[in-house]
Amino acid sequence: MGLWHVHLARSMSYGVPRTMFPRIDTDADLTIGLTALLAADPRFAEIMAVAGTPPLRRRPDGFAGLAAIIVSQQLSTASAAAIWGRLSAAFDPFHCGAVRRARTPKLKRIGLSAPKIRALKAVAKAVEDGALDLAALASMPADEARSILTAVHGIGPWTADIYLLVCLGHADAWPAGDLALQEATRIAFALTTRPTAKSMVPLAEPWRPWRGVAARLLWAYYRAAKGREAAPIQPTA
Repeated sequence: MGLWHVHLARSMSYGVPRTMFPRIDTDADLTIGLTALLAADPRFAEIMAVAGTPPLRRRPDGFAGLAAIIVSQQLSTASAAAIWGRLSAAFDPFHCGAVRRARTPKLKRIGLSAPKIRALKAVAKAVEDGALDLAALASMPADEARSILTAVHGIGPWTADIYLLVCLGHADAWPAGDLALQEATRIAFALTTRPTAKSMVPLAEPWRPWRGVAARLLWAYYRAAKGREAAPIQPTA
């Protein structure tokens, strides 16, 4: 029995399987994924020797979790946290209906740019109208869930991938457009140039269905190699 089948069997031990694909909800899940990833590509052993075991770093899901990722796009961690703090305080409880009906000047005073205001309102409308069922994404394969997310105006590939990985725990989510992940890949595998979002996709194909675990490990490697914070906050242009 392979590692993935062991993982599925564990999920089924309490009744109906929670998913038909691997998830990273706990540190134990992460350990299973790391073991499978190292078996699929032994080069990760040297990467893990530098990076150590990556942190789980899960974030809340739902509309608030997705909105926080949209707010963080192309901002430093500190700036994103400050704006999100003001936004979540202004709408307590933070609900899609309130954001959908919020006046644009109020959102601008909080620090949101015009594109992010449009994105938040579009997502809020999709959720409130039932066009986007965020709860259902947790039980879908990562690629299918990604397609549903990116069909909504204002949700790009990076936002979708980060939401699936850090909010829903999809083990196969692969944020190919993340700059830190691209740079980590360049350093770890001694590439001559930083890979593009397009070239990152075939590069990670052998790591399915654990590409999200590879992303976590490569981010941890980047922090260790660069000696600085390398949280996934920057999509490519």
